[in-house]
Amino acid sequence: MPQWHHAPTHRLKLTGTYMITAGTLHKEHFFHKPEYLDLLQSTLFLLAEKYQIDLKAWALFSNHYHLILKVNGVSNTLSRFISHFHSQSARELNALESKVGRRIWYQFWDTELTYQDSYHARLRYVMQNPVRHNLVTDAKEYPWCSAQWFAQSAEPGHYKTITSYRIDKVNVIDDF
Repeated sequence: MPQWHHAPTHRLKLTGTYMITAGTLHKEHFFHKPEYLDLLQSTLFLLAEKYQIDLKAWALFSNHYHLILKVNGVSNTLSRFISHFHSQSARELNALESKVGRRIWYQFWDTELTYQDSYHARLRYVMQNPVRHNLVTDAKEYPWCSAQWFAQSAEPGHYKTITSYRIDKVNVIDDF
């Protein structure tokens, strides 16, 4: 099957741990209000539970997001989850702004994380992303990110391990 050269190829499996990055159409800041980011985050949590997606880390922004998640063997779960997340969040935002049918999401990129070091570095990268984008000086202060949750719920040794990883050389699409 020929590949379309203007979109990323998705090789999603039934099981695995993935980093997902998605951007809005033309990098437009559609989710520019706190209540819009709240909507995006509540939709993420609701659908992750529905599709039995194990969220490991998330960072949601006005024009993109990053997720680290694990899928557990149900056919097409990840692609259906992402499609549903995009369509539902777009419909709800468009209803709030009375712009029915407006396209919000552009595309997403996925990376299967098969090496522990890669997983740990990307986990930290996602949680530190609000700092990278100069939104806060401490990622735990950003309400649409898993940094605070992780700091409170992770075992102390695991937290220390993750926060020790360098992220300056992590290769992630993040030019938003």
